Amino acid sequence: MVASASIPILLVDDYQTMVRIVRNLLKQIGYENVDDAADGGAALAKMREKTYRLVISDWNMQPMSGFEFLKQVRADETLKQTAFVMITAESSVQLVMNAKKAGVDSYLIKPFNDQTLKDKIAEALAARP
Repeated sequence: MVASASIPILLVDDYQTMVRIVRNLLKQIGYENVDDAADGGAALAKMREKTYRLVISDWNMQPMSGFEFLKQVRADETLKQTAFVMITAESSVQLVMNAKKAGVDSYLIKPFNDQTLKDKIAEALAARP
């Protein structure tokens, strides 16, 4: 069961094919209020215009990485309570630990399916009620 299908989600990835894949997975599990941005800078601009309940961001992006984007979200008083899921192909324990220290709520390693995405979203939303 989806926490609330209408929650606003910001999907951040510089690879449009991945945006389409994740958007379709979100739709399959019931989330349809999804905006997207191509990098961390564009995402920050959108977050300053609209309140999002959840951010799902790729790690590897240019010019602002997902990790740098996460750090900026957590440093901003008006944005820091937004639930945040990081997506990456990297499974390095050190990267995961760095993301946790920076305040990520959940971490998804590619490839993943709709059930894994659903579980990670639930974990992130529970971390920031």
